[in-house]
Amino acid sequence: MAQTLTTIAFDADDTLWHNERFFKLTQERFAELLAPHMDGNALMARLLEAERRNIGHYGFGIKGFVLSMIETALEVTDNKVPGSVIAELIAAGQDMLQHPVDLLPHAVDALRAAQAVGPVLLITKGDLLDQERKVAQSGLGEMFSDVQIVSAKIQATYTRIFDAYDGAARGMMIGNSLASDVRPMLEAGGWGVHVPHDLLWDMEHADTPDTHPRFLEIADLGELPDLLSKHR
Repeated sequence: MAQTLTTIAFDADDTLWHNERFFKLTQERFAELLAPHMDGNALMARLLEAERRNIGHYGFGIKGFVLSMIETALEVTDNKVPGSVIAELIAAGQDMLQHPVDLLPHAVDALRAAQAVGPVLLITKGDLLDQERKVAQSGLGEMFSDVQIVSAKIQATYTRIFDAYDGAARGMMIGNSLASDVRPMLEAGGWGVHVPHDLLWDMEHADTPDTHPRFLEIADLGELPDLLSKHR
């Protein structure tokens, strides 16, 4: 590396622990409940439209997701959706907020390898209380020098956070989203490591920056120790 790597950051959801699969299960139940009113594919498209509209109001996370489902249900039924359906959607959201944290393979070993380099940060977006709950229940909290729960992951976010250490140029961000974890970190001047996950929210899709000199990709977190040993 032209500059020594000193600070490493990780995304949380679907990088260190499972998350999107719980959204997918709830979406499937949503489609079942609204099946009398709209085809599943069309319904999912309407739900995604609502989520896009509402990001600026509700932010990222389960609560905004549930509100978007309720809004969509009202829209596609001309405000005639039964109260029992609304109640079930709220209950589904509450179940999601209480679901145990399930770590992805190699998460602990990856964090230990990162600790050998320098400060390890967690940078995640979403609902503050839910993200704090997951960090606490994950058992990983003490492995981080800093936990940042942010409203958006953009270039300015990474610049601000890494400036408190040695700057983004000497930092690395590791995550499953090219749109939120990798591309903005590259724009900030740091290293972006993509760890693909089988499930990805539609709003997190982005082009792969194959030609960028600081873009790296690994199949899973089990490959991170070796990657770090080669890029220090």
